[in-house]
Amino acid sequence: MNENQIKAIEASIKGGEAIMEIYKEDFDVEYKDDASPLTLADKKANAIIMSFLETTSFPIISEENKEIEYNDRQSWSQCWIVDPLDGTKEFIKKNGEFTVNIALIDQQRPVFGVIYVPAQRLLYVGDVASKTTYKVEVPHQDYTVEALLKNAELLKPSQNSNPIRVVGSRSHMNQDTLDYIKDLKTKYSKPVDIVSKGSSLKFCLVAEGNADVYPRYAPTMEWDTAAGQAICKAVGLDVISLDTNEEMLYNRENLLNGYFHVKTKL
Repeated sequence: MNENQIKAIEASIKGGEAIMEIYKEDFDVEYKDDASPLTLADKKANAIIMSFLETTSFPIISEENKEIEYNDRQSWSQCWIVDPLDGTKEFIKKNGEFTVNIALIDQQRPVFGVIYVPAQRLLYVGDVASKTTYKVEVPHQDYTVEALLKNAELLKPSQNSNPIRVVGSRSHMNQDTLDYIKDLKTKYSKPVDIVSKGSSLKFCLVAEGNADVYPRYAPTMEWDTAAGQAICKAVGLDVISLDTNEEMLYNRENLLNGYFHVKTKL
């Protein structure tokens, strides 16, 4: 791990600790212009993450920062993409299925991703260059990132699973997704099980072999998916845009993602 990667990992854990302090208490919920919820946890986690990442040489796109115009972003060859609290609805429901997402983008492609699950103290790290994705529980006592990763589990996706396990959102199961599941059953002549999970944990399920397909037929933003895409890509799985039939790209003019698929060998 290089210095910037270590900072991203540390930022995700410290941001997650701030989230958990608020999670344990009663908290107020605000609503943005698009009616999506925002809590004090989003703001505090974002401030902590920024304090780490602003010491690197890469500019930052974060859900909770002021939007940067594309005229300023289009020349960026590298950047961080951050969601300080992905799954705010899950946070509000207090079901534990929320994450901190940090990704490094190079030439519009995710090359490094961190997903931290504060409620479980679980850390996922994907490094595309080394083709490795790790999963490790973060201890409460003192630790170093290097020591964490030495004790981490290397992840690999499943192949030829029967039944086919399709991971779906608790909040976004719609008719397009149901139609896709029906087509899977017909095409592969296998039963299909649904695995429900919130936030970017859906990517992690596929990367670690606990699900086989993640079809997304609902809106997401770049910060919702960049870290998960890096984690999947590091284990050899592509996140394919249904608009282009190619790998989903980042730091686009429009930060709203189209529909996409992640799937293993079926």
